[in-house]
Amino acid sequence: MIRVMIVDDHPVVREGLRGMLDSEVSVIGEAGSGDEAVVRARDLRPDVILMDLRMPGGDGVGAITRILADRPESRVIVLTTYESDQDIVRAVEAGAAGYLLKDTSRADLLSAIAAAARGETVLSPSVATKLVTRLRAPVADSLSPRETEVLSLVARGLTNAEIGRELFISETTVKTHLLRVFGKLGVSDRTAAVTTALGRGLL
Repeated sequence: MIRVMIVDDHPVVREGLRGMLDSEVSVIGEAGSGDEAVVRARDLRPDVILMDLRMPGGDGVGAITRILADRPESRVIVLTTYESDQDIVRAVEAGAAGYLLKDTSRADLLSAIAAAARGETVLSPSVATKLVTRLRAPVADSLSPRETEVLSLVARGLTNAEIGRELFISETTVKTHLLRVFGKLGVSDRTAAVTTALGRGLL
């Protein structure tokens, strides 16, 4: 049987997943944080790990990177409620073999575990759509280093004047950079620019 480890900071979620899966796969252990997952994966040597993303004591992406550096043969499926572009890209870049949402059915989850164990990549339909959309995004969506710098300071709550002082440029130049950012992202204000850039993983 496929040996599975469940990583989630909520005991009730871990218990529910164990009850859902135990008759079809071998749930060999659990962890409640990213740091604990790294230790448990080293000891238990699971075939597939179901990994939550946002947890205290080390997040899922950091745990994926550390686990796969130590045990590259393990396959990690992210199982989360979050599906922002940034979360998806970070998880995939860290080496996740799959990305599923917690509303996935039992049958689909079991199929995904089996597919991951075979070395395949598994994505929920909405996640696959987001990745394809991101890959098809125009090159113009990419911000220059200076535009990214300016928008990062906007995200920190700085005014145009404060950004100018921080970067040793005029307030007019700051406004020019922001107008270019708005055009590239297809937005009309600072808040929307920050939100959109975060969603696309540009910040």
